[in-house]
Amino acid sequence: MRTFVLLCGLIFSGAVAAGGLDQLRTFWANTHAAQGTFAQSVVARSGRKPQNSVGSFVLARPGRLRWSYEKPYKLLLVSDGEKLWTYDADLNQVTVGKIDQALGATPAALLTGEALDRHFTLTETGTADGLEIVDAVPKSADSSFARVRIGLSGNLPRLMEVQDNFGQTTTLLFTEFQPNPMLPKDVFRFVPPKGADVIGQ
Repeated sequence: MRTFVLLCGLIFSGAVAAGGLDQLRTFWANTHAAQGTFAQSVVARSGRKPQNSVGSFVLARPGRLRWSYEKPYKLLLVSDGEKLWTYDADLNQVTVGKIDQALGATPAALLTGEALDRHFTLTETGTADGLEIVDAVPKSADSSFARVRIGLSGNLPRLMEVQDNFGQTTTLLFTEFQPNPMLPKDVFRFVPPKGADVIGQ
């Protein structure tokens, strides 16, 4: 009986573990674009009060995104796949950088990249709060991320928890996530507002 229970436990654990990776690979294979809303919480290593924000996003592979923080501050990130523009409305300032240098520092890169399983060691860690959990550890030693925890259901990411190399944890809860929507053709185009300071190229 004890052996039977143990086998059932192993089989059950295996079934749960397979769910997370299967869902993640299905998402990467079937979702070429997405849009939705998110709630973000950032906790520093010191454990001080979390910094919370909400916003919306549009993304398409490879490397295109429109990531808009709407509350409590306005910050817009737009990438056309080659360049990333970051617009701080309060400062009326635009920072421009190449996509391979700039986007890698944001959690959104994990959704817009390609063949991410070549760049991350993926491990299934079971379930939590109804989500299948996958841990992703960068294979590159100079990555800006130490670890990413992805929660999935219905073959879509619902939660991402990113731990950077400075001990800061960023948690993204996707409050809406629509796969493969029809997108306006200019949604990934950015023109600096008149009078804005533009830094970089």
